[in-house]
Amino acid sequence: MDFETLLYDVDPATHVATITLNRPAQFNALNLDMARELMLTTIAADEDPGVRCVVLTGNGKAFFAGGDLSTFGAAGDARGALIKEMTTYFHAAISRLSRMDAPVIASINGVAAGAGFSMMLACDLAVAAEGAKFTMAYTKSGLSPDGSSSWFLPRIVGLRRAQELTLTNRVLTAAEALAWGLITRVVPNDDLADHVRALSVELANGPTVALGAAKRLMRDSSDHALEAQMELESRAIAATSLSTDGREGVSAFLEKRAPTYQGR
Repeated sequence: MDFETLLYDVDPATHVATITLNRPAQFNALNLDMARELMLTTIAADEDPGVRCVVLTGNGKAFFAGGDLSTFGAAGDARGALIKEMTTYFHAAISRLSRMDAPVIASINGVAAGAGFSMMLACDLAVAAEGAKFTMAYTKSGLSPDGSSSWFLPRIVGLRRAQELTLTNRVLTAAEALAWGLITRVVPNDDLADHVRALSVELANGPTVALGAAKRLMRDSSDHALEAQMELESRAIAATSLSTDGREGVSAFLEKRAPTYQGR
């Protein structure tokens, strides 16, 4: 697939899809075209049985610097309609990333702000270069949050810290973001690509159906009472036990060998 604002690549050998935001001169800020192309690439990854892990990263100095405010300004009084169209595409992309079976890794090579902060929260794992910075940024520009951050952020860091990040636009270092539970790992700047590559291959070799079931159970757990959640767990583990990978995992354990998963 060829796109104007991002790069999309699937490695058939590793089963890893990489989405690289590619507006480096604008610090990978989100415009209408990028929002639409993000939606299309996430649908493509979700529909491709050969994709068993997705990596999201940015080209240049930034990971994803939020919305392109110049497009808001240029839209004048039509900016409300523009933003509604952008968020329709952007939110569809986040929904696909959150709900697909394949694990999604945010490879944070630089600043994650605004919509970039939000998208990072929606990924399953987030690995950051030690020089990365994190900020909500929305209210600094007189805007309220989008991109799922008002849903994910309080669940990850708690209401008080979510309020602080949103209302004051505090900038966190990678070390602080790790301590707050916003990201998974911090690695030296020069090691980020290699570290994420190794992690993505490890996950792509895993039991994709079971990983997807685990994602859904954890994401939706706060919406259910204990007994309802345990019923969902019961149904999910029964279903995954009958999958090809579930059968392989049990057989490998009993035969004392490493499993070979096929992602189905």
